[in-house]
Amino acid sequence: MERLQLIENWINTQFPNQNFTLQSASTDASFRRYFRVVLDDNTLIVMDAPPQQENCNAFLQVADLFSIAKVHTPTILAQNIEQGFLLLSDLGNKTYLQALNANVEDANNLYRDATDTLIKIQLASRTEVLPDYDETLLLAELNLFVEWYIGKHLQVNLTTEQKVVLDKVFACLIENNLAQAKVFVHRDYHSRNLMVTAPNPGVIDFQDAVYGPITYDLVSLFKDAYIQWEEEQILDWSIRYWEKAAKQGLPVDTDFTNFYQDFEWMGVQRHLKILGIFARLFYRDGKDAYLKDLPLVMHYLRVTCKRYRAFHPLLVLLDELENDRSETKVGYTF
Repeated sequence: MERLQLIENWINTQFPNQNFTLQSASTDASFRRYFRVVLDDNTLIVMDAPPQQENCNAFLQVADLFSIAKVHTPTILAQNIEQGFLLLSDLGNKTYLQALNANVEDANNLYRDATDTLIKIQLASRTEVLPDYDETLLLAELNLFVEWYIGKHLQVNLTTEQKVVLDKVFACLIENNLAQAKVFVHRDYHSRNLMVTAPNPGVIDFQDAVYGPITYDLVSLFKDAYIQWEEEQILDWSIRYWEKAAKQGLPVDTDFTNFYQDFEWMGVQRHLKILGIFARLFYRDGKDAYLKDLPLVMHYLRVTCKRYRAFHPLLVLLDELENDRSETKVGYTF
């Protein structure tokens, strides 16, 4: 309640002598909250990012980078970094997730716009601007799976042998991820962070952007934790992206088979991380809505593990964990 009063006081300084109301716009998987400011003739968005937990400067930096790339992001109208408030233009309240349906043609149009925008972001890439998506960060994300999904959600203590399995899988993943060409990475480029707007899409929630593997955002988009598509459809959209990216001069692999394997291996890293993050959101932050999305993320992970021999030991381990057989002696073959 105290921060809400601070927001109202700040808005009053921005619009003296104007009536306004505040409505909850959304919350996300962090400590940030968003409120819609309803004025007599306009609506705006206030981002509430408590300085102790969030970094407004990162949001401002990435907003500037994406704006230069002609990406449709919220316009920053006012800022109070000390208190953690930003006043933004309103991109509306219709997300891709709300707009997507069984009509494949509608989905094709939305994803065409999303991949075109992703290519704009990637074409703007340059080194030493955003943090590197390096080995330390990739491994820290993978360890969220160990701590929060295995330890807290499943309440399992890994055996020494199981730890060895995960260490080998993690090392294999990170080696592949770091070998990929690097670009700007939004890091959460999916249906809840893309708004249906004109021009389309509006891109939000980009403050955690980094410089890293070129397939990462594509995995976020097509293997979305909140909506599922048939593999044939994902393959088709991936080919369309790959062809456009190559024509635009992005450093995608010249062999689509190799590119798609990188895409899938990047997905294993992301989905292990998401399993950990969604578990943490529940057990640490009390946000239970994410638990219902765990099965889809696990589905993505298992399908890819079955496809590649390097991940067969991980598949065995997942079976052990889910069947509460953590002490069963199983042979692992690498």
